[in-house]
Amino acid sequence: MNTDVLTLLADGAVERKSQEVTHWAERIGWVVGMILVIALVYWLMRQGWKWRATLQGDLPEPAPVPATADTPELTLTGRYHGSTAAGQWLERIVAHGLGTRSRVELSLTARGLTVLRPGARDFAIPREALRGARLDKGIAGKVVTEGGMLVITWQLGDRTLDSGFRADHPAEHPRWVTAVTQAAAAGPAAAHTTAHTGDSAVAGRHDREGAA
Repeated sequence: MNTDVLTLLADGAVERKSQEVTHWAERIGWVVGMILVIALVYWLMRQGWKWRATLQGDLPEPAPVPATADTPELTLTGRYHGSTAAGQWLERIVAHGLGTRSRVELSLTARGLTVLRPGARDFAIPREALRGARLDKGIAGKVVTEGGMLVITWQLGDRTLDSGFRADHPAEHPRWVTAVTQAAAAGPAAAHTTAHTGDSAVAGRHDREGAA
């Protein structure tokens, strides 16, 4: 009788050990499967990114940041959340690094906007390319609180883009909307006035030289 009990206990211990080993094998299989799925999703995302960049190959490069800095009218620090086709908050623009999210130092100067991005490509938006600004709640798949995204609309080649920024202090956004909207309204006219002023100055100098 004692022998039978010992045999049953031994068989039970072996069965429990077998079950434990089987469970570990199943768990390892699940982990490996999940890693493979994540790797596949990441690969598909990269391929989609490359395909989108290829489709946007006709988009010209943004203007470089000027070598000499102007005195800024406004500045902010925060995050750049990407660019999209104007009015299409999910149609992300990825060409020329415009799809890369990053920290940002944004400045509004007499020549336009300078967008400095640590770890990503800097670019500038000339004043004559500005089309306006507004407050929104998201861009390029990034959603924030209502009015928590500063969206600046600008022209790049034949396309009109929206670029989204979120300041470290979002209370600054309304000032930026006002300033950029005014700059957009005055930009082409100011450039036209400057051109005519320059032409008048050249003509006046020529008249003086002729009179002499």
